[in-house]
Amino acid sequence: MRHVEPLSVEAEYVLKFINQTQQHVFLTGKAGTGKTTLLHQITASTHKNFAVVAPTGIAALHAKGVTIHSFFQLPFGTFLPIHEWPPYSTDTKLETKITLAKHFKMNATKKAVIQQLQLLIIDEVSMLRPDLLDAIEFMLQSVRKNKKSFGGVQVLFIGDLLQLPPVIKDSEWQVLQKYYAGKYFFNAQSIHNKLIYIELEKIFRQKDAFFIDLLNRFRNNTIVQQDIDYLNKYVNHSFSIDKNAGYIILTTHNYKADKINQESLEIIKEKPQSYKAEIVGDFPDKIFPVDENIVLKKGAQVMFIKNDTNAEKRYYNGKIGVVAKLSQNEIFVYFEDDQTTIEVEKYEWQNIKYTLNPTTKEIEEETLGTFVQYPLKLAWAITVHKSQGLTFDKAALDVSQVFQPGQLYVAFSRLRSLEGLILLSNLQVQGFATDNDVISFSNQKIPPQSIESTLIQQTNTYILDFLLECFSWKELEQHYRNIRFASDEASVKLKQKIDEFVTNQENAIKETVLASENFQKQLKNLFFKNEKQEYINSRIEAAYLYFYPIFLKMYEEIVYQLVELQNTKKAKTWFTMFLELEYELSNRLSYLIRAKKMMHLLHTNQELNKKSLHAKELIAIKENANQKAKERYKDTHKTLVDFDEFPERYHKTKKPKEPKKSTLEETLELWKQKKSIVEIAQHRKYSVQTIYSHIAKLIAESKIAIQEVLPQDRIDELENLFTNYNGESLTELKEKASNDVTWDELKLYKATLTN
Repeated sequence: MRHVEPLSVEAEYVLKFINQTQQHVFLTGKAGTGKTTLLHQITASTHKNFAVVAPTGIAALHAKGVTIHSFFQLPFGTFLPIHEWPPYSTDTKLETKITLAKHFKMNATKKAVIQQLQLLIIDEVSMLRPDLLDAIEFMLQSVRKNKKSFGGVQVLFIGDLLQLPPVIKDSEWQVLQKYYAGKYFFNAQSIHNKLIYIELEKIFRQKDAFFIDLLNRFRNNTIVQQDIDYLNKYVNHSFSIDKNAGYIILTTHNYKADKINQESLEIIKEKPQSYKAEIVGDFPDKIFPVDENIVLKKGAQVMFIKNDTNAEKRYYNGKIGVVAKLSQNEIFVYFEDDQTTIEVEKYEWQNIKYTLNPTTKEIEEETLGTFVQYPLKLAWAITVHKSQGLTFDKAALDVSQVFQPGQLYVAFSRLRSLEGLILLSNLQVQGFATDNDVISFSNQKIPPQSIESTLIQQTNTYILDFLLECFSWKELEQHYRNIRFASDEASVKLKQKIDEFVTNQENAIKETVLASENFQKQLKNLFFKNEKQEYINSRIEAAYLYFYPIFLKMYEEIVYQLVELQNTKKAKTWFTMFLELEYELSNRLSYLIRAKKMMHLLHTNQELNKKSLHAKELIAIKENANQKAKERYKDTHKTLVDFDEFPERYHKTKKPKEPKKSTLEETLELWKQKKSIVEIAQHRKYSVQTIYSHIAKLIAESKIAIQEVLPQDRIDELENLFTNYNGESLTELKEKASNDVTWDELKLYKATLTN
């Protein structure tokens, strides 16, 4: 089992900058410092509405996000950060602010996601061009109608600039150089002097201090002839991959890697076995994470491309093994280092899009399609580019034709130590180019002695802005005005009733406006004077006790009006407007609760995160308000009819958002709803075989009994069949079984033995 390392000091600071400031952050680090691990930690813990994007489809898939172009509806081409058309001709496809704005006509869902976005995470930022980043900012400012930096959205940039650079054609650069000093994201006009630069220092992949220093010299373009002479001791011109088990060749071009893998597979005199991916829904071939059709043989050298999601952590991204046994429905891989053999399980990749929950206004993921396949690749060779993020114990480097800055660093940094290194040719000093722009930008890294003071300053700014928003009723007032001036075909009597109600509510708000404005002034003054947190906390407590009862009463009145309108004919327009008002008022209550919690957490030196700031009280408030409204309606209208029997004319009540479930938990929930395996597969956009694998795991975890899935006569037949089973391959059992016994049934019964 692999040891899980605690977060480093730098990583802890990144989490704090994300959760308690609005500061844009550039998170970088050498290979093996845990950037991806921290990304997943951030998405799991942040209290902000976020989206993860990346420049390419594969990078987005690995980051569990979407591509930049699809999320922002940006066309492919060169963006110029100007309004007018440039006074020169070019063959390059150009976009200006005026032409780009035409692409911002989007559906209501996409627009709502953009408007509710609070944190944008851009992964693999080394590949991000400056013009594309400026296009992102222009889009956010336009759709959100907010001229702040990135439309008021905090941006987290993640990547290692000394690995793979952006791709800009010469013809494009001829135009772009008129507007940008360089080709990297930090050359964009949108982030000039607006970034906090934090680098993860601790390397988890390598432990050897000499090797780490050597990698740093590669990375910083300070390699010397003495280093080259030392590394050339690892040259082996007669190296043969078929005579060196466990090694993988890192080369610079796809055709080289493909040729080595294909030739090595053909040498093995065993029967080939094909495994076709299960693809359901929308999953474009350009983002396939592995081959759709994997062809393997017993004895083939393979590499895992994902970490083991099971508790045992038997393999990791880049671990190499040999196919020990295979059949139509099984693959067993042997690891020489620890002399173990494991059965490989299929992995599930999801193609997602972001949507907005209309009730909670939280950004959620919607699965468009799934790709299920064994997380394996032939591993006699791989390109340097595709090796990013992988870790190897043994590798033979073919880097004689390096064509991009950073490729040498990426290649060498895949290795855990020099003990596993072989060079296929002598290294030359030429070509060890690292972009000087990157070196210069790296000098902007925030010094350790400044990071704490910067965090405190940015936290104060963020907290003040948040508190001022908490105690501002402008949006709420606008909603009441919208209702007052709205017209509908409803009866005059209903319109008069609504006008009277809205007037009363507006008067209630007006009585609080002066107190609200005075309190905002007081807050600004307290923060300007750098007043003690304890005193600010006491003032927030007092404000909460004053404003909260007022808005709670208003909220309960709105909920009652919704009950009335829901049971009134020809009132859909009013119901919809009151529903928006209900959201705004519940949001106001949520803000007040969160303001109180936020100040308490800061005062007691506790973390701001999704769990600590969750306004769970709001669920009880809503349930109580609904119950009171139902009772009041029955009493007012003297009805004995149970409220649940009333028609829901305009609106289906949606449950509050629950924490995200694991894929097994989602399948289990649907199973408990008495859905069949076929129905679950259709609902979840997975193949039937994948759902069977979920059911098998749930049986192994004692969450489902096999008697719920299979008839007793089949269970009895399987029990006899499994007599003397040694716990490995099911192939021999399948051959002994009757023709109607399926692989899925065998795996279901095997799971009972694990149980």
